[in-house]
Parts: sequence; structure tokens; C-alpha cells
Amino acid sequence: MKFLFFSLFALLSFQWLAAQTDTTKIDLVFTDASRMEVLEKLEEVSGYHFFFVEEWLGNDLISGSYQNSSVTTVLQDVFKETIINFFVLDDSNIILTRNTIIRDELHPSFHEGTTSTQEDTTELSEAPSYFYLEEKQDTGPDIETVRIGRERKNIGRQTFTLSGRVRDKTTGKPIQNLAIVVKGGSKGVSTDANGFYKIELPAGVNLLQTKGIGIETLEKRVIMYNNGQLDFNPGESAEQLDEVVVESNRLRNVEKVVTGVVEIDIAEIKSIPLVLGERDILKTAITLPGITNAGEGAAGYNVRGGSTDQNLILLDNAVLYNPAHFFGIFSALNPFTTGAVTIYKGSIPAEYGGRLSSVFDITTKDANTKKFSGEASLGPVTSNLVLEVPIVKDKSGILVGGRTTYSNWILRSLDDESLRNSQASFYDVIAKYNDRINERNNISATAYFSRDAFSITSDSIFSYSNRLISLKWNHQINEKNSANVSLSNSEYGFGIDFENNSDRDFDLGYRINETELKLNLLKLAGKSHKVSYGLSSKLYLVDPGDIDPVGSQSIIEPLSLQREKGLESALFISDNFTVSPKLSFDIGLRYSFYAALGASSQRIYEAGLPKSEGTLVEVQEFGNNEVIKTYGGPEGRVSGRYFLTPDFSVKASYNNTLQYIHTLSSNTTVSPTDTWKLSDINIEPQRANQVSLGLFKNFDDNRYELSLEGYYKRSKNILDYKVGAQLLLNESIETEVLQGEGKAYGVEFLLKKKEGRLNGWLGYTYSRSFIKLDSEFPEEQINNGEYFPANFDKPHDISLVTNYKLTKRFSFSANFVYQTGRPVTFPIGSYFLDGAEYALFSDRNKFRIPDFYRLDLSFNVEGNHKIKKFAHSFWNISVYNVLGRNNPFSVFFVTEDGSLQAFKSSIFAIPVPTITYNFKF
Repeated sequence: MKFLFFSLFALLSFQWLAAQTDTTKIDLVFTDASRMEVLEKLEEVSGYHFFFVEEWLGNDLISGSYQNSSVTTVLQDVFKETIINFFVLDDSNIILTRNTIIRDELHPSFHEGTTSTQEDTTELSEAPSYFYLEEKQDTGPDIETVRIGRERKNIGRQTFTLSGRVRDKTTGKPIQNLAIVVKGGSKGVSTDANGFYKIELPAGVNLLQTKGIGIETLEKRVIMYNNGQLDFNPGESAEQLDEVVVESNRLRNVEKVVTGVVEIDIAEIKSIPLVLGERDILKTAITLPGITNAGEGAAGYNVRGGSTDQNLILLDNAVLYNPAHFFGIFSALNPFTTGAVTIYKGSIPAEYGGRLSSVFDITTKDANTKKFSGEASLGPVTSNLVLEVPIVKDKSGILVGGRTTYSNWILRSLDDESLRNSQASFYDVIAKYNDRINERNNISATAYFSRDAFSITSDSIFSYSNRLISLKWNHQINEKNSANVSLSNSEYGFGIDFENNSDRDFDLGYRINETELKLNLLKLAGKSHKVSYGLSSKLYLVDPGDIDPVGSQSIIEPLSLQREKGLESALFISDNFTVSPKLSFDIGLRYSFYAALGASSQRIYEAGLPKSEGTLVEVQEFGNNEVIKTYGGPEGRVSGRYFLTPDFSVKASYNNTLQYIHTLSSNTTVSPTDTWKLSDINIEPQRANQVSLGLFKNFDDNRYELSLEGYYKRSKNILDYKVGAQLLLNESIETEVLQGEGKAYGVEFLLKKKEGRLNGWLGYTYSRSFIKLDSEFPEEQINNGEYFPANFDKPHDISLVTNYKLTKRFSFSANFVYQTGRPVTFPIGSYFLDGAEYALFSDRNKFRIPDFYRLDLSFNVEGNHKIKKFAHSFWNISVYNVLGRNNPFSVFFVTEDGSLQAFKSSIFAIPVPTITYNFKF
């Protein structure tokens, strides 16, 4: 009937649909006037009468000034940013329309029959008239109709871009990985980590539907006249669903072009067995192929054979230098405030730089802008509380979270005097403010602080802290261009306070600070290209260490090492584009530039000889901000994907990276007393090249994901230490370190079951990592200049994570880990000196500690699933290390009372049961 009505309307009106020429010239000035007021003034000065619906005009205020201008010119400016069109009917009447245009002749499609609304990328000389588009089925009165865009003449397109954001109706938080599909068709997209989506739709009527697990399904009839925006605000699903399958996200692992990407589902980790009741995001990461650490209780992470300092860990775009509490037993990231975690271990996007191996991109979730809410947990050692407070409803809010431990209270209650006099505590706090200024602009600000303090003996206290702040502005320039600007500052420091009422009491400190400004722009260039480009600049300030005596009796000499300063800048561009339906590429280029800056005293050594006091030639002085040395170069990032079948793809990538900052450490794992050193005249930046090839396949209607990926990496200028090196408070540190080559290779296997009562994943990694420190001078050789295993080289790594749902409320979880023992250096003999026995050690890392394995079990109980209740609860009962395996963390040897003694240290040698209560309101 609608089609017939529009046809009759067009035929009966044909006599006056000839286009009228507007020859009237007017003078008009208006300031902060509504469009209604402007039209009233136009009627007064022009003699035209306007026909329209008043609610179309809105309440926006506009200004303008015109002299001897046509009415058409004024109207074009007045309605430039709206969906209003106009038609000059005759010398005295003008008709306004919303979205559509009135044509002065019948469109050819009127004579050809109904115009198809199926997607067709062929451009036309003129777009079809929407009056003649036959509406699709499912047009019941309960489905909301939304008109998008402003129809234009001669636009020459049959498809348009619809974009927008999906937020929870109750909390106002962005919803990620929600499918938005065209009902009855195969087209669909998923929202990103911030809830944004973008989809190409054919002109005319489209029936859109949202789909997600536990999320209300919404349907909207969308009529596309041009590019435009549409937001969705679903609530929680009011009924318990057995399984909801989101089709558009089920092939994500097969479809993604960039290789070596890991996305951690925050909700998924709550059922994984816990150590001491603390949910841990990064502990989940090391159960995935290609990511590991040096052992139980080890801080830092090793990705594809890289050292711990080769990972860029970002929290809301700011660097987190030490991501661990209490030597790695707990993560420094609050799981209740984290919104998304993406780990790049293969082809790192061009916008990231400064590290060789990986990027951990961690995003804090937005605060609830609808209502006050929160989440809390109570465990045997730690507690966690997060509150979300709306500032302006549906617009802005603040999230505040904090964790702390009461381990000091537990230690003080023990009978053992040595334990009672020791201490071990930590806390972290985070706050995020998010404000949706308007449809095109939103801002956010994050502040984070953490602190650890521990004392194994009563005379010394070790402490370390992280502090960061970040500001970000997102701006949607238009439908095809967006930009974001971020400013961040990070600081990490540690201290040692030694007080034994002796003449050697001291206070030692170290600190590194960095500030970065980054501009990132995104352009959708047609349907096939997604171009990202921008620039960044980062300033490093490093205070390498200072020591001061404590008390009048101390004989410690004050010492403060000279501050280091460096500026690292970069330009980057990348293009994710489609060559054909089967073949896509992501090609990026980053050019980084680094300058070591003064003020500084740089020691110059004789060329071609080992750096030592004997080969020192001179000390060069550089003034404040004077350039000492520059490094730089291009960094290529190339990744490609080819579909062998719709659910089977092959991917390949090449990645080269530069790193201008190094960790100085003689420890196997990350230590609070590890220091960071900037590249300068004597220490060159690290460089790496990596290639990877992988197969990705889904089975059984996408219930199973299977991937097999191999990589090979070569690196140079890897920093390591000489035997017996003194790294802390050393004014000539370059004489204690060596730079050599590295190589790493491996194969990663992952089988993941995403649905059903039994779900989880099995991961296996075979990997090797070697270092070569060679020189023509014996004192600069390690293991005779041959390749030797790195400290974190563990060839075999198996992880099995499973969850079995007994009912909707009760489930069992299990976690099994097996790893080859890491390399160590053992004594192979002994010698006597001054009557004492000392060890004669083997080549570096020639032996291995015993293999590591551990089984964890947990039972999970969720509260009832009623939506209308004050709080939703969750109990987790876990047993960590069920088998009581005494996994050695390290084996070391000391001379004690004139004889050589061997010691083995372990973290958890017995089963550790815990119970944790969580609730969310």
C-alpha cells in the first residue's frame, strides 16, 4: 500500500514538480537563533511560506549573516548539519522534508519495478529514490523505525556506513564483542573494546538485530539515506539462556589479519583456580601458548623467547614498569576495574614501539553513568573493592578501586619470632573518570598507584612503587575519520632502608620517569582500506641511584649517580586492506628516532678494546639537553591472511622492532632492585626481526578453535652481564655488561572449546631461546662465544584449563601446568682458598632445575540469577597445588663454615586451600 500511495502521489503532483528557480535576493542577519526563528525571519523578508513539522527543527542555536543572497543559499547553510532537505515548489512556497528529497521527475526505477535492496557495491550515476523502495518483511508495529542520514541528489552510491556505540542500558558501560547483524542476511559486525561498531549497509530498509550472551536482543528497522550514526542501549537478558552463540564473533580467530594476537576474556578468569584467593589477569595470560615466566612466584613475562624487559605493558596508554606485587605472586592489575586485555606477540601494530617482543594493551573499563554500583571480594590474604559513581547521568562517571593485603597482621600473630618481625604488604588504587561530552567527543582520565614493602630480616625494608596518570580525548571527525590524543606520565621507583644500629646503615633509592604525548588518527578509505597513522614523542628521566648514610655513626659515603635523559619519537602509518574476499593484508611502517640528552658525562674508551678503566680515553661533558648520541630507523610491520575455506585460514607476518631502554639485572626473574638503563654512547639499542606462519581452523560449527603457529626471531645488542658484575650504583656500568646476539624459535598449539557444559583450552608450546656473547677478548666471552640457553629457556610448556558446568550456578574448574625446568649454572668442582672451599662453576646455564608441574582445582558457586536483587554473589573454593609438588624455584650454592652447601628454594611446596567471596551490586 505504501508503494502505491507514493506512486499516486508522484503522478498527481507531476504538474508542479518542475524544479523552480529561486531568483529572490535577500539580506538577513541572525545570532544564536533557533531554526524556527530563522524560518520566520525568512518568511518576512522573502515572501516565501514554509511547510514542515516543527519538531524536525530541534532546539540548536545558529548564527549567520547574508547580503544579497538567495533563499536557497541561506537554507543550504541553515540545514547543513541536519537531515532536513527542502524543495522550492513555486514562487511563494517551499516544502521541507526529513531525510528524503522531492524529485522533479520520476526515477528510472519506477518504470523498472521494485528496486532491490540487496547489497551491491556498483556505483550508480544517481542513487535510487527511497520512495520506491519496497519495505522488507518483519515490519510489525513493535519494531522501531529509525531513519539515518540525509538523502542527496546524484550521490552515486548504493551502500552507506552506519556507525555508533553500544552501552548497557542500566550501567552506561560500553559493551564489547556484541554482534550487530542484518536479520535474514549474512552481514554482521562486533563491537570493539569501547563498544564502537561500523557496518556498511545497502540503501533503504534494513532490519538490524543485536545478539550477545546475557544481553537483551534489540531489533530496529533502519532506513539508510546516507552515512550516519545509531547507538544501541540494551539491558541484561531477563531470561536464562542455555547457550547464546554470537555468529559474527565465532570466526574472529580465523578472520583477523594480524598474527599472534591474544584477547583475554575478563569474565572468563573468575572460574580459574586462584592462588591465595586472588583473581589474576596476567596469570591467565601465561596459560596461553607463547607466554610464560621464569617460574612460580616470578615477576615479569617472557613472550616468544624474549626477556622480561622486552614487553611494553600499557594501562590506559601509560607504561606500567612492574606489573607484579610480592615478587610476582599477585598481579598489580585490579581484575574488577579491567575492561579489556589485548596481547600482541606476533605482528605488533605500527602505533606501538619501544619494545622488542610484545605489547600488553590493558584498558580500564568505563564507570557506570546510570546508577551507583560496585564489586568487592574478600579472601584469606587480600580484599578488593570497586565503586562506580555517576557524575552526570548518562554522560559522565567515576570509577574508584582499591586492593590491599592484611599479611602483616597475619605475620604479627605467628609464634615464630623471625616471621613475627618480618613484614610483607602491598596495596594499589586506581581511579578513572569518563565523560561523554557529545556524540563526537569523549574524554577519560586514569590515575593509578601501587606500593609494596617487605622485610625478610628485621634490619632492612625493601619497597617499590608504580605511579601513572593518563588523559585521553577521542574525537569523531566525521563518518570516515576519527582521532584520539593521549598524554601519559609513568614513574617507577624502589628503595632499600637498612637500619641495624651499625656503622653501615643507609638509605638507597632509584627512580625512572617517562612522559608521552601521542596522536593517533583513523581513516576509512573506501570499503577496503582502514588507515591508521599518527606520531608520538616520549621523554625519559632516569635517576640511576643514590645512597645516603643513616645516623651519625654510619660510615657510608653519600653517592648520587648522574641523571640520564632520552627523547624517543616516532611517526607511524598502517593500512588494513582487502585485496579480495579471501586475501587481506595489514601493512605498517614505523620510523623511530632516539636521542640521548645531557647534561651528562660520557666515558669514551679506546676503540676495538674491552671497556675498562685501562682503556678509558677521556670523559666528554655535555650540557643540559645537548644531544649526546642519536639512533633510529624504520620498523616494518607486515601481516597477511588468506582463506583456504570460510573457516580455515593461513596467516604470515614479518615484524622488526627497536628498543632504546634496557634492564640491568643479574637475577633470573624480575627483581625490585632491577634498574633501567637508557642507550647512550657506549650502549646501543636492541634490535629484533621476527617472522611467523600459522594455520587457524574452526570445527563443529565453530564450537572448537584450533591454531598452530610457528615463529623465528633474531635479535642483536641484547644486554647481559659479565661474571661477578656489580650493577647497582655503578658509575661505569658499561664496563660490567656485554651486548650480544639472540635467537628464538618455537611452535605454538592451541585447542579451545568455547561452549557447552565442558569448556576451556589446551595449550602447548615448544620454544627455544639462546644468547651469544662473543668477542676476540676472552674476558668478554661467555661459554667460549657459543650460543647458550637464556635464563628463561624452557622447551616444553603445557597448560590445560577446563571448566565443567554442573548447573547454571555450580561448576568445577581445573588447571594443570607442566614446564621444562629452566637453565641454571651448577658447580662442577671446588677449590680451596685461605682454608675455605669455594665452588667452581660450569658454563653458564649448562644444567636445568627439575621440571615444573602443578594441578589446581576449584569449585565455583554463583548466587541465584534473579535480576532484581541488591547484589549478585560468587563463591570460589580453590586448592592450589593439589599434588603438593615441591617445585624448586632456584638451586644455589654458598660457602658456609668453610664448606660448600647446596640450597633449593620453593614458593608453594604444599597444597594451599583458599575460599573467596565476591559480590557485585
